[in-house]
Amino acid sequence: MPFTLAGLCEYREEIRKSRFIALAAPITSSAEAQAFLEQHSDLNASHNCWAWKFADQYRSSDDGEPGGTAGRPILAAIEAQDCDQVAVLVIRWYGGIQLGTGGLARAYGGSANKCLQGAAKIELISRVPLGCDCAFSELALVKLRVAESGGLVVDEQFTANGVHLQLAVAEPQIDTLQAQLAGLSRGRILLQR
Repeated sequence: MPFTLAGLCEYREEIRKSRFIALAAPITSSAEAQAFLEQHSDLNASHNCWAWKFADQYRSSDDGEPGGTAGRPILAAIEAQDCDQVAVLVIRWYGGIQLGTGGLARAYGGSANKCLQGAAKIELISRVPLGCDCAFSELALVKLRVAESGGLVVDEQFTANGVHLQLAVAEPQIDTLQAQLAGLSRGRILLQR
């Protein structure tokens, strides 16, 4: 089961006089990943190497380091920690000692890996989009049942006859939620995919 991060985390390390700071954060879009990178990059550093993964999308950058020695190892660390919806930035201040391509890959990938290992993680739950209609008087109970099932109310639209809800619910919880909603409405509330 993939995980995302609960919040921003940081890891610092010195390797052969070069300073490395790894920063990782949860993201909800590629634009948010870019905003995180722009906000936390240090223009005075030698290199700001990064990678992010969001579902099937991913990007990485070596930022002037030899090709494949920074961005790809950071992305590999994200995947090794079974993370998704995560951006990782590793900032390096060059200390005067060459690390070589293998040393660079170990330094960038290792810093990213240790940063993610120490981070508080949240399990990502795949949810199915659903819709339902309920009366105004049932709205509070419907929202309560959806929350108890681990689902989300994505949108609510008030109509003349009641409320139309857009929901996101994990597949294993759908049948239980349907039974609960039918029970509180005498069978009127039906979940539609």
